[in-house]
Amino acid sequence: MFEPKKQSYGLPVSTDRLVPARARSDNFNPYQEPVRLEAFEEENSFDPLKLLLYVVHYRWIIFALLATGMASGVLYTWMQTPLYRATGNIEILTAGAKVIQDMEVVSQIADTRAFETARLKMLSRDLARRVVFELNLSDNEFFLAPRPSFSLFNVANRIVQQPREASNITELPAEIRQDMAVRSVQAGLSAELIRNANMLSVSFSHPDPKIATDIVNQVARSFIDLGVDRRSETSDLARQFIKERVRDTKAQLQASEQALVDYAKKEGITLNGSDASLVTDNISQLNTALSEAIQQRLESERYLNQVKDGNAETLPEVFASKSIGAAKEKIGNLKATYQEKLASLKPGFPEMQRLQAQIKELERQIEQEMASIALSVEIKHQQALEKETAIKRELAELEVKQSEFRDKNIQYTILKREVDSNRLQYETLINKQNEVVVGAELRSTNASIVDEAQIPRAPYSPSLKRNLMLSLAIFATLAAGIIYILELLNNTFAVPDQIESELKLSVLGVIPKVESADLAAEFANTKSSISEAYRSLRTSIQFAGAEGNLRTLLVTSAMPSEGKSTTVHKLAQDFAALGKKVLVIDADMRRPNLHRIFNTDNSIGLSNLLSNVVRQGEVLSIFRATSIPNVNFMSAGTIPPNPSDLLISQKMAMTLHYCARKYDLVIIDSPPVMGLSDAPILSRQADATLLIVSSKQVTRKAAKNAVARLRSAGGNIVGAAMTKFSVNQLDYNYAYRYMHSNYYNYGPGTEKIAGPQEPETVPTSASSS
Repeated sequence: MFEPKKQSYGLPVSTDRLVPARARSDNFNPYQEPVRLEAFEEENSFDPLKLLLYVVHYRWIIFALLATGMASGVLYTWMQTPLYRATGNIEILTAGAKVIQDMEVVSQIADTRAFETARLKMLSRDLARRVVFELNLSDNEFFLAPRPSFSLFNVANRIVQQPREASNITELPAEIRQDMAVRSVQAGLSAELIRNANMLSVSFSHPDPKIATDIVNQVARSFIDLGVDRRSETSDLARQFIKERVRDTKAQLQASEQALVDYAKKEGITLNGSDASLVTDNISQLNTALSEAIQQRLESERYLNQVKDGNAETLPEVFASKSIGAAKEKIGNLKATYQEKLASLKPGFPEMQRLQAQIKELERQIEQEMASIALSVEIKHQQALEKETAIKRELAELEVKQSEFRDKNIQYTILKREVDSNRLQYETLINKQNEVVVGAELRSTNASIVDEAQIPRAPYSPSLKRNLMLSLAIFATLAAGIIYILELLNNTFAVPDQIESELKLSVLGVIPKVESADLAAEFANTKSSISEAYRSLRTSIQFAGAEGNLRTLLVTSAMPSEGKSTTVHKLAQDFAALGKKVLVIDADMRRPNLHRIFNTDNSIGLSNLLSNVVRQGEVLSIFRATSIPNVNFMSAGTIPPNPSDLLISQKMAMTLHYCARKYDLVIIDSPPVMGLSDAPILSRQADATLLIVSSKQVTRKAAKNAVARLRSAGGNIVGAAMTKFSVNQLDYNYAYRYMHSNYYNYGPGTEKIAGPQEPETVPTSASSS
């Protein structure tokens, strides 16, 4: 089998380049990144199911915070002092008062400014002082010393229903007590405009419902009292001034009208009802008639041109002629009869000649009728021309008269404008005079009470429902923030989607987590979930190979104990089941593990071969047969002091090249990428590299660094396989619940479908390395 040569360590020297098969292409670029799938683009759309799964995963945190929020809402409600709100409605009267301002009669329109002014007056300190004085609130100890609005004592008071005792404040000076009462009234008083109504809603809040009601009613009465003294008076001097202006303007109007009439009589100007000249009206009418005549002439001219062009048969009169239509119909019938008899009779037969004569006679009649229609078209055109000429002649005469009228109309227009100006001024002054007289009737009040405040039966504050909703919202937001922070701190991979979005790699397989004690039994069961998952991974790797030339496959991981050795063993078994000769090389010469899985010794192996310590007759012993058919195994051998130097040597490339020729597939188990150069060196020499990513174990940063190092070394990373995936865990991984072990079992009578499994539907690996 071997033809050893000097310094060849039992391997024949080939003239081919000792590089992987994929590197022997002329267009190969070792630093070119592999093609990425469009599916790697991160989805930014909102996923309600994913949000629900987050809620399920962190259900205990959410439940604890929401329970705390409910308890906080109840406690906060019990710590608040109950407040009663009394409300009354007041109508604001603003449309009655009128005043004179800059010769304009101004009405107090009911707009928002008036209501806003009234609202601010109700909240003013002067009105509050009047209310305090009327109700003697400065001597009311219960009003001046209310219960604290928020205190732990309120909880005890609610439990035992203990009446509150007012503190003794009679020792304070009267000015201080009055100032305290005024500030308390202003603090609890509110006034709001009722929409689409001339009314204000006045409210006051206080722990005592009787005091709240008395204050609201007194505020309404005090506001009305403030407006009673205000009156709007019309100035006598303004009325006298308007009367004098009316008299003078009337005289000016009469004089201007007389001057206008005299000028019109002198110049012979005749106007219609709209103050326009009769000549102008006639010109307007002639212009309309001329437009119609031109339209008729153009239409008759178009028909005449049709006749001259020999298209008289297309005239509307021809289509409308019943005689022509009947003649054409008879001609059609005669021609049909002629053609029918032509099959049996010759054209010279008397009956045939009679039909021809009838057809010619009808055609002659049609031509004669069309000639008459054409003659009528010419006559109509001539008439239209004569009508148009006559109208233009008459229009020219009227335009001369209109020019003379314009010269006379200049002075007439000046006089007419003066008449209009005097008339407008006179009418305006008359209207102002009437408004001044009406404005003398002023209202005596500016507001009226519509609804008096009634004693409230129940407090409006605190509201348990509102406080619970607010506290739940606050604690729900806090729960969302905590969950977000926990997700940020959890920088491992939980689902395959994260591998695709973070590492930009295809997930070729998802291997479920299996306990170490059950691993052998699960592997022995060909229908188990982990066995089916590895078969799906095998199929995905087959499809990942470019044109089927995948001869060497490197299996590595970012960190140790991610399941790569188990994956190598199982992939070798599954590829061998397809009838392929598979060689497994344990290239982890730092912490070899595959020899334990294959149940062989590690006395001699890859390191011995690369170190030139294997005798020529012992080369075959390195390629050990295993209990798995079609699978040979090369152990790591003696642990050397310089594994990286051995792997980067030409001997390693010669070994891989020779093995790739002798075996259908060579699977290499390498050390993790973590801080070591072994995996990048091997990825450069292998046709493809499979990255093992363990679920919830390796950090995303470590995995990203591993991918970057492999790519910088020229490795062809065909994809990743997620191991130790917890299928049955009740968290957001539940989105992959279709990967339950029952998915891989087939019931009686069902046929197992061979072929590739889609990467996203394949379970994730879990095993120990």
